[in-house]
Amino acid sequence: MRVLGAVVGGDAYLLFRLGSRRCALAQAAVREVLPLPRLFRPPALPKPMAGYLNLGGAAVPVVDLAKLFGIATSAEADQALYRHILLIDGPDGHAPLGLLVDRVLDLLRVVPERLRAVAPEATLNGCAIAELETAEGFVHLLAADRLLLSQEAAALAALQEGAAARLAEWSGP
Repeated sequence: MRVLGAVVGGDAYLLFRLGSRRCALAQAAVREVLPLPRLFRPPALPKPMAGYLNLGGAAVPVVDLAKLFGIATSAEADQALYRHILLIDGPDGHAPLGLLVDRVLDLLRVVPERLRAVAPEATLNGCAIAELETAEGFVHLLAADRLLLSQEAAALAALQEGAAARLAEWSGP
């Protein structure tokens, strides 16, 4: 991945696409970028849940950010081969959480002066904390720890326990 507009002293942000929108997360919040593998999706998962990723024997929940935010995507985008999972720290701060995005676009370095504040009440959960100025326009900078409501995080933890128990059944005695 190339670095666009490298600026000495600037902070690094991972730029990605959700439907027709471009968003970013601080590079420090992203553990890893993964190509979209086959996900395990048990019945009756909430709509924003894309399923679970088996990562070294651990059931990692994957949330589809476009569905979480209610961003319309085409049917072919849902079936796209080149979608990515951003692996971040989960709501509990320890277990990983996967964020399904349409495509990782680039890594940007931006000096703080190129950030424009966003009023927390103007976004879902206050998760968009700023806008990054890029050559193509402004991009919403999301705070990884604000993506899920506390009720959503609690429901996700309960679902993850069930998935981990099911995965453990397959590992043998």
